[in-house]
Amino acid sequence: MDAVRLIAATRGALARSEAPADVLAEAWQAQALARTMAAHLAVSGPPELRHEALDLSEVSGRGTLGTSLGAPLDSDGIRATRLTSVADPRASLIALGALLGEVGIALVGVACAVDGEADYWQCIEAIDTADDSHDRVLEMLRRLGGRGLGREVAGR
Repeated sequence: MDAVRLIAATRGALARSEAPADVLAEAWQAQALARTMAAHLAVSGPPELRHEALDLSEVSGRGTLGTSLGAPLDSDGIRATRLTSVADPRASLIALGALLGEVGIALVGVACAVDGEADYWQCIEAIDTADDSHDRVLEMLRRLGGRGLGREVAGR
């Protein structure tokens, strides 16, 4: 499945998430997708993106979640495993940037709602990872000549 379709599926699932555990699971899905997409771009994407794609893969790899609120899914439930192509790197990165911005916003809501200190700090770490991944996506778009991206990528 193409990256844009997987990103759209994840954005839809995130938008439908209400419980903190569901939001955390979708944040994990988004980071897994960012990591898988970055690995794909590092191997077969435009040469000017390969270094930044490796950076994104490393950063997004920190985004796994495993708290009392939500644990990572088994391999059958990981949408990123369905990625077969990144047909349009620019469109895929724009969509991924928007998704990561939405994940960060959703995680702020979860962090404000959790009771336990450990869960709170887990959310803060996930917010930092989403923000770092978002920054890497923006840099990749700049490398592709992403002038005029404005709010379509900001996701904030």
